[in-house]
Amino acid sequence: MELLEVRSKRDEQDFVEMAVDLYRGQKNWIRPLDKDVHAVFDPEKNKTFKWGQCSRWLLKTEGQIIGRIAAFVNDKTKDKDNSQPTGGTGFFECINDQKAANLLFDTAKNWLKVQGMEAMDGPINFGDRDKWWGLLVDGFEIEPNYQCNYHFPYYQELFENYGFQVYFKQFTFIRNTFDPFHPRIMQKAEVLNKDPDYSFEHMKLSNLEKYTEDFRQVYNVAWANHDGVAEMSKEQSQAIMKQMKPIIDEKIIWFAYYKGEPVAFYLNLPEVNQVFKHVNGKLDLIGKLKFVWHKWRKTNKKMLGLVFGVAPAHQGKGLDGALVMATAQMVQKDYKRYPILEMNWIGDFNRKMILVVKQVGGEIGKTHHTYRYLFDRNQPFERMPIK
Repeated sequence: MELLEVRSKRDEQDFVEMAVDLYRGQKNWIRPLDKDVHAVFDPEKNKTFKWGQCSRWLLKTEGQIIGRIAAFVNDKTKDKDNSQPTGGTGFFECINDQKAANLLFDTAKNWLKVQGMEAMDGPINFGDRDKWWGLLVDGFEIEPNYQCNYHFPYYQELFENYGFQVYFKQFTFIRNTFDPFHPRIMQKAEVLNKDPDYSFEHMKLSNLEKYTEDFRQVYNVAWANHDGVAEMSKEQSQAIMKQMKPIIDEKIIWFAYYKGEPVAFYLNLPEVNQVFKHVNGKLDLIGKLKFVWHKWRKTNKKMLGLVFGVAPAHQGKGLDGALVMATAQMVQKDYKRYPILEMNWIGDFNRKMILVVKQVGGEIGKTHHTYRYLFDRNQPFERMPIK
């Protein structure tokens, strides 16, 4: 077996095509857009390069590519709430061969050691957690959402046989949009709605700049205190909204305000993998025409609950329930566009949010694992603490 560091344009395309060859014939796998994978490793498009670095490799045998892996260091998160400086590995793909997998994992580990790391999490993204994060271990019969990982069942053994341990589990909840809600969440909404200081509204694309900043403010107080989550800059929030703008459905993105100040958001998007599965990874002219056609025909019937955030000062007051019910008024009665709702993964450490989702009525459809591997094998392992 021969390891090759990705350096040339040909290597970069081989890195993408390796997964295409591996999953060929796998009916539930949806090919990611080539441009999205390339963008992760492009300093011009991935702002994480401003405070981090990465490398990636291909594994060959007899001229055939049988595996790939990337390793990266994010200076903003490597020491945050960790007992040791921790890097990451991701974009792992491999044939069902433990020796091949071990060689890939060793390569990532050795590169991270040189960067001063003492542990690695994986499979994770060189960037935000809402993309390419975690190893699929249950729910193989369900198609992956946009920029979410799909894997073969044997990958779990490859990771765990190497020595990776579960740092936290990620649950994707699924529900019929039109099903009734748990009485508890309706009661919470009823109580809070009596307070005139709270108000709710959906995003309006005509004032996108305002909602972008509202989103950033709430995100930074609601999420930046979680392990491994860095504070979001104005530049990052603007880049996120710019990227999402072509697919935003303003009627399914909702905000809550207290005396006019943003205190919570519930961000949903049309699940665009239901469209992108028709373009075979290529958003060229033909791919764009297919995208426009499917968007016009409204062939996508799935809504993705991407992220939910409540400012700590307003938690425990029923605001989560009131925001969900405000959204429900729209998607269940006024705008019956999406009969299926998948809620983007929620870590098992986030018990409060899991309780909210259960009250909303979702059932776990997919489970991913975020693993951690300690380079010092005598060091005691600790899972992510429960929030």
